[in-house]
Amino acid sequence: MESRPLRYFVAVAEELSFTRAAERVGIASPALSRAISGLEAELGVRLLERSTRRVTLTETGTALLTDARGALVALDAATQRARRAAGVAGGKLVLAVKADVEGGLLEDVLAAYRAEHAAVPIEVVFTGWREQPGLLRSGEADVAIVVEPFDSDGLDAEPLLSEPQVLALPTGHPLAERPRLRLADIEAGHQQVGTGSHVYVRHGAQRPQFGDMVQMLRQIELGRMLALFPVSLAERNARPQLTWRSVDDAPEAAFAVAWPQSSQSLAVAAFVRVATAVSVGRNSSGMADVE
Repeated sequence: MESRPLRYFVAVAEELSFTRAAERVGIASPALSRAISGLEAELGVRLLERSTRRVTLTETGTALLTDARGALVALDAATQRARRAAGVAGGKLVLAVKADVEGGLLEDVLAAYRAEHAAVPIEVVFTGWREQPGLLRSGEADVAIVVEPFDSDGLDAEPLLSEPQVLALPTGHPLAERPRLRLADIEAGHQQVGTGSHVYVRHGAQRPQFGDMVQMLRQIELGRMLALFPVSLAERNARPQLTWRSVDDAPEAAFAVAWPQSSQSLAVAAFVRVATAVSVGRNSSGMADVE
């Protein structure tokens, strides 16, 4: 089976319109219709029910749609990796990290990796919160530093380090007057914006909008929310309008290095080995508390 008619089928199945699907994939509607008919003939099944008013998926079409999406994602990921490897002599490694949320490991890991025999040029891609697993699966990144738990479907991972989380709150907030806190102190006047979230708002309030770490910290400074962060992030974000407080029973932030299970890259293996070694040294030296 060729990938092109499979892409056409996914487009029609998602749009439920031959006209919209044809515009999406850039071919004429009659040609798209013929391609779908050819795919049905090749498979010996009916995938779509067509009428002058609507297009619907058959039960077989619904089953194929799930597998087709997965197959196309895998194919696109392989294509991305091959093109990237061909673009630089010896290939390159794309590392995905959330800016400032990498346990303070990034600089040391990069320095140690460059000294490795199997090292290749490395590109660091800064992502949004928990975007790294998707980039690994799509082939847009080769390796990532992530915070656990994360969506590990199709990925392997090695733990790196764990560190305390501290509370960021606006200077002058009543809780800022206490040297140490517990989660119950936060929850007395605030609620999490979602299960397992590290963001807290006043009871009944909505989660404020923010797009990156700078905006997030600014929302805290304005008193619109509180948030737990790894202590390494707090150490790099001292701001006069922010106060950081230890929370004795807050869960620790656990970092890991993750990569696709299908990867056979020596460069990825070298990066994982280096990241693990650097984290062992960091764990043995300990980290400072933030007051």
